[in-house]
Amino acid sequence: MIRRLSDLALNNCFRVLRLAILPDRMGRCLVPKPSVEAYPHVANNYVEIITPWPGIAAEEVEQQVTTPSRS
Repeated sequence: MIRRLSDLALNNCFRVLRLAILPDRMGRCLVPKPSVEAYPHVANNYVEIITPWPGIAAEEVEQQVTTPSRS
């Protein structure tokens, strides 16, 4: 049985190849591409804070307002 099947496959190699490619082509056509991104962006988040403080230098405002970030 196996010998007959292998002889048939070897004698008709182009038909076997087409039968092997057919499910791949059907799968590519029928399965839609996902529209959702699988991996989120891992970039850092930035926040810009505008603090008006008349009469104070920018460096002093920065020392008073900013805090060290936690990593």
